[in-house]
Amino acid sequence: MMKLVITLVSLMFIGDWPQFRGPNSDGHVTGPETPLQWSETENVVWKVPVAGLGWSSPSVAGGRVFLTTAVQEGDQLSLRALALDSKTGQTIWDREVRRIEAVPSIHTKNSHASPTPIIHDGSVFVHFGALGMARLATKDGSIEWLNNELQYNPLHGSGGSPVLMNGKLVVSCDGTSDPFVAAVDAETGKIAWRTPRSVAARITHSFVTAAVAVVDGKAQVFAPGPDHLAVYDLETGTEICKVLAPGWSVVPQPAIGHGLVFYNHDYDNPELMAVRLGGTGDITDTHVAWRINRGAPSTPSPLLVGDELYFVADNGIASCVDAKTGERHWMERLGGNFSASPVLANGRVLFLNEAGVATWVKTGVKFESLGQNEVPGRSFATPAFADGAMYLRTDTTLYKIAK
Repeated sequence: MMKLVITLVSLMFIGDWPQFRGPNSDGHVTGPETPLQWSETENVVWKVPVAGLGWSSPSVAGGRVFLTTAVQEGDQLSLRALALDSKTGQTIWDREVRRIEAVPSIHTKNSHASPTPIIHDGSVFVHFGALGMARLATKDGSIEWLNNELQYNPLHGSGGSPVLMNGKLVVSCDGTSDPFVAAVDAETGKIAWRTPRSVAARITHSFVTAAVAVVDGKAQVFAPGPDHLAVYDLETGTEICKVLAPGWSVVPQPAIGHGLVFYNHDYDNPELMAVRLGGTGDITDTHVAWRINRGAPSTPSPLLVGDELYFVADNGIASCVDAKTGERHWMERLGGNFSASPVLANGRVLFLNEAGVATWVKTGVKFESLGQNEVPGRSFATPAFADGAMYLRTDTTLYKIAK
């Protein structure tokens, strides 16, 4: 049997958190430890109000924290990007990226600024789904290019973050009709490729963040979508293979490891699947390693730590399973509802619910809760970590939590 060599996408810079779920887009925190305890006042270095609403996670690089938000002004919507000083929380620049004349409708759990920005090589890439994508200078927020060509009808608004590799920004554009996956040239802002979904699903909208990995020397895009998982060649957009499984409104970003990709394929009846990498064409009958529906997430992404896969259902049921076999080690109710993805920090798994309650859980095959912390407000955004600090965003406030 051929041995697969896998390299995950990385924007690694020491001390930075430059994209959704960290440097390797896997939810793993490296570097100095962050506080195990916090509250509205304890271990809070600073907290600043953030105008408007955005469920994008903070991105941190070069001593700055970058956010997106959407500010409603009468009948208009101002889509904005901000840079804050990571030491003081003071605003360095606040830039309107685009103004929308009529405010689009969205789901009550969504925002008009849900995709997380990417920081790379002196630029910040911001994405507002069908409302536009832009490249801004990290120094002063000046707009270097703006792309409004990714047009589709995103029922309930947009959600998936872009991923960057080999100079291409990959986004899933699964709207109410004609869903597709696209890559935008990071240098020019032009569409590099646009590939229609190959499965004619009954319901076509999804909100997924794709995963990118190099598999045996070839960069591949893993993009769950309506009724299937598709794998694309990063350079050309050509579909390499797919797995058929009914489902829609897919949100979680896949995790990759042990020669497997772990992903969700439905929102209303979520099921977590593990599929062996490799193969071409329809690999549904040949490459599915295991599947789990009890406790599967609809929104939070799974977290792979060694041989264990951790995940939490939207209703607060957390699980740990053997990543290679799917055998369940434990299943426990944490309490509350969840949208943020779990993170590995301080050698523990951090689960953050929608009411601002964070639960530390010991890694390993036996469940042990190691304490809880809480801040007020709604918390749908996955926290960011950099240089021994956690950046926690609620519906109104951004906190820097550090010793």
